[in-house]
Amino acid sequence: MDYKPIRAIISGGGTGGHIFPAISIANKLKELNPDTEILFVGAEGKMEMEKVPAEGYKIIGLPMVGMQRQISMRNLMNNLTVPFRVFDSVRRAKGIIKDFKPDVVVGVGGFASAPLLWAATGMKIPAVIQEQNGFAGLTNKMLGGRVQSICVAYEGMDKFFPADKIVMSGNPIRAAVSKPATPAMKAEAMEFYKLNPAKKHLFVLGGSLGSGTLNNAMKHWIQDGCPGGENIEIIWQCGKYYKKDVDAFMAVHPDVKGIQHYDFIARMDLAYAAADVVISRSGASSVSELCAMGKATIFVPSPNVAEDHQTHNAMALVRKDAAMLVKDSDAIDELLPTAIGLLNSPERIAKLEKNAEGMALRNAAQVICDEIYKLV
Repeated sequence: MDYKPIRAIISGGGTGGHIFPAISIANKLKELNPDTEILFVGAEGKMEMEKVPAEGYKIIGLPMVGMQRQISMRNLMNNLTVPFRVFDSVRRAKGIIKDFKPDVVVGVGGFASAPLLWAATGMKIPAVIQEQNGFAGLTNKMLGGRVQSICVAYEGMDKFFPADKIVMSGNPIRAAVSKPATPAMKAEAMEFYKLNPAKKHLFVLGGSLGSGTLNNAMKHWIQDGCPGGENIEIIWQCGKYYKKDVDAFMAVHPDVKGIQHYDFIARMDLAYAAADVVISRSGASSVSELCAMGKATIFVPSPNVAEDHQTHNAMALVRKDAAMLVKDSDAIDELLPTAIGLLNSPERIAKLEKNAEGMALRNAAQVICDEIYKLV
């Protein structure tokens, strides 16, 4: 294929699960042709406005907000403004398109992508959607009939999109976490986190903002005296939002050894490499990374996401014996005992690792970029 320089707008965001795949697609496009011009469009005030410039790309924010499902006066006032913000965002999106003159637009989901994709498809610009989850988001379902190609990560997505537009691509992930750790990498991880190689290792992954449920499960287990944890060391990513609370909790449990807690994990590759078992929410990017790394994982799907898509993501693996699942409502009492039981079952770990790695789709960014070039 001739990877000539093109002009592309990538739109979407709101969460890391949308932003990091978008950046992976952009990086692959620049790798294929460094002269390609890329512009991001996101939502004002959302995390993409910080994360995208940090990766060296320009981003323009639109005044979009999403509909809030929980009933409160504040959410009601927010929802009343949504139609006006949508109208204003579509108007601005048309101006961005006229100024930038893209050859193609790419939507990665989240309400931030709706105005740009709606405007672009109305202006006859070729468009691609990348749907990360096993249950399609509202924005992508709404726009699926208007775009030319829909790249997905799970089977059975013809429930949501026209079958003839679907391409099985997988989710783009960072190169550092795209394959299982080598023995040398595992040794580096032991040194980096100052872990004892003779012990078993658990990685509790709550996401960039953290998970109250996973943190409370950890705190409950620690308060109980860490039963079964005598030969276990833990890397605990508690999240930025919860860091002060966890700091205070650990300060009143000074005798607890072998637990390291962090608000953010910069070297995810080494944290994965160190772990014999991972506890994680089941956002699309996390699921894809854990498959690529071939990790034995216990998923705790978040109940606070649209259409319960994290449960759909996790069950795609559970049905193929490639992961385990503990319900959010059961996590306080069941999560750590389940993890300790798994850590003490090397045969079960090996089976989960093999099946998870078998579900990995490591070439996602290339497949998506090839679809982009076909349209251009």
